[in-house]
Amino acid sequence: MADVVQLHKSEGNSLLSEERHDAVLRLTLANPPANALSIALMEALSGALDKAATDDGIRVVVLAATGSLFSAGHDLKEMTAHRADADGGRAFFEKTMRMCADLMLKIAGLPQPVIAEIDGLATAAGCQLVATADLAICTDTSTFCTPGVNIGLFCSTPMVAVTRAAHPKQAMEMLLTGETIDASTAKDFGLVNRIVPKQYLRQVVDKYAAVIASKSPEALRIGKAAYRAQAGLPLPEAYDKAISIMVDNMLRDDAREGIGAFLEKRMPDWKVT
Repeated sequence: MADVVQLHKSEGNSLLSEERHDAVLRLTLANPPANALSIALMEALSGALDKAATDDGIRVVVLAATGSLFSAGHDLKEMTAHRADADGGRAFFEKTMRMCADLMLKIAGLPQPVIAEIDGLATAAGCQLVATADLAICTDTSTFCTPGVNIGLFCSTPMVAVTRAAHPKQAMEMLLTGETIDASTAKDFGLVNRIVPKQYLRQVVDKYAAVIASKSPEALRIGKAAYRAQAGLPLPEAYDKAISIMVDNMLRDDAREGIGAFLEKRMPDWKVT
């Protein structure tokens, strides 16, 4: 496990804590009791991701949470308070949904892989956050749902991420029923990669993060972008895109170093660019 080289709480912000372990950045939601994605929390998380995107020393980002809920999604009390606005809340609702969508796009477009560490309930936009991450590891007591249909509000924006992570019919099952699924079902659906006992969650996530962080930083950046670029393309176009990316990758310094190290039977020396 990596040594802690930096540990601090985000300056002036108690909603999000940050830990730096070598090349791994851990961002922890700290908005009790439900870790709701309020405007303030989304702003804090977005700002932290912006900084991470330009930090070449960071190779993996972990998204975690405090308490018994990973995230209950949007702050419904905050949103409901704006129904008294002159426009009935339309402008604030649009601001909230756009900010959340931009946050998810930022995670998807982040150069570094993002691992969601889930212990507890991930619901609505909280489930969207899990589905958006590149990898998701949860405890065996974690649960997931998109319950908007239960309160007259179909989870349309979480749907975008969930339908891209889960199998189509399983995603629709979650969206149409609003029912909560357990960790095992979430893994079967494709929402999470691994299920571990609560006492080992941090250890397993740290191990995954350390293993990924040990790889070529250039390859990680190229690979994540390549995955997003080819996903959804027709098969011939996907191969055309992948060929172009892989040829460019072969010409990069890390590929030259990595292949050379493999042939010379030594450990590669990755350069931070």
